[in-house]
Amino acid sequence: MRTRKTTLAAATAATTLLLASPALAQTEVQWWHAMGGSLGELLENITDGFNASQDDYVVNPVYKGEYNETMTGAIAAFRAGEQPHIVQIFEVGTATMMAAEGAIRPVYEVMENSEIEFNPDAYLPAVTGYYTTTEGDMLSMPFNSSTPVMFYNKDAFEEAGLDPEAPPRTWPELEEASQALLDAGYECGFTTGWPSWVQLENFSALHNVPFVSGANGFASTDIEALFNSDLHKKHIGKMVEWQESGVFSYGGRYSDSRPKFVSGECAMYTDSSANRASLVAGIEDFEFGMAMLPYWPDAEGAPQNSIIGGASLWVLEGHPDEEYEAVAAFFEYLSSPEVQAEWHQKSGYLPITQAAFELTQEQGYYEENPGADVSVKQMNLNEPTENSKGLRIGNFLQIRDIINEELEAAFSGDKSASDALDEAVERANGELEKFHRQNN
Repeated sequence: MRTRKTTLAAATAATTLLLASPALAQTEVQWWHAMGGSLGELLENITDGFNASQDDYVVNPVYKGEYNETMTGAIAAFRAGEQPHIVQIFEVGTATMMAAEGAIRPVYEVMENSEIEFNPDAYLPAVTGYYTTTEGDMLSMPFNSSTPVMFYNKDAFEEAGLDPEAPPRTWPELEEASQALLDAGYECGFTTGWPSWVQLENFSALHNVPFVSGANGFASTDIEALFNSDLHKKHIGKMVEWQESGVFSYGGRYSDSRPKFVSGECAMYTDSSANRASLVAGIEDFEFGMAMLPYWPDAEGAPQNSIIGGASLWVLEGHPDEEYEAVAAFFEYLSSPEVQAEWHQKSGYLPITQAAFELTQEQGYYEENPGADVSVKQMNLNEPTENSKGLRIGNFLQIRDIINEELEAAFSGDKSASDALDEAVERANGELEKFHRQNN
């Protein structure tokens, strides 16, 4: 019996070893991300596709919670020497990641050190500009990039006597359309998600005015906030006025206002293009369209182009060199036209390469889904300028909270728009000075 047991044990061990040997031979990559729900499932499907496409590498995606939690967790893990190879960081964390010297390995270095051909010009400039140095070196890999657009209720437009195929292009046109909707019985003209991102950050880019000094933070960390110009005050002042008249209805700091649009309460809604997939799935009572963000026609240089939100993939230091070859191979796969086209079409995020955009066109997706290309057209409306390339701001998360607090004070009537923006700039400058001191 002893002999048979020994034989069986040896055979079992050998079988286990044989079965396990292909996986052991593969280089593993840990990818921490912040995408739950259906987007998380789509992300895992993409990763499964990469793992099945070759035998050398295995990427293991791990959901680590919301963006804040994922970023905080990655920083703590690095300090403990347990960091993943790749971490998904939202755009407001870009300056913080750049300042983390010795903790990140720039994407351009990862790709250059591999044998994979890498052409940074293949990526959409308006997307990659956010994550690229002034010398043109890509620091992180764009992944789920979006930009704000305007969704509108076509049925409501028709009821109000408006042309459902001609959405407002300017803020005066939006005000006029909103009044027609109110006259037709609708409770509000428009609402917005992410007020700071849409109504101040992207507003600045679209009107080609700076949000902060120092080339919007790309040239220096010694900067000051500039989002209390006369144009900014005019716009937020009109929103306060519209809040009182019903043209605008405030719905929260993030995408909390979406139910106002989905329920039919508000006929227009400005928010991330990434809302498209969920709106398609969730709206059955009316047909909606997509349009570019409105602009003030008397502002010189408008409309310029919008800027992105979402997140990118950062590579962390501290792993053997051969494991970064696996990261490079995975990034090559992620950037392929087929993968990017699928991600763009199923999620509502932007394609990160021109080839993915063209493939989506060839597949007839935009003809079958009118308006799905609005985000790409708006991002590429003009060559990005110093004011519309993106924002590189330290302590950005805290500054957004400050802006939201001050905007809420204005929308509730506790402060004038002018006072709220002046106060927001003064408080933001305190955060900017703190970040500069800590990193110089």
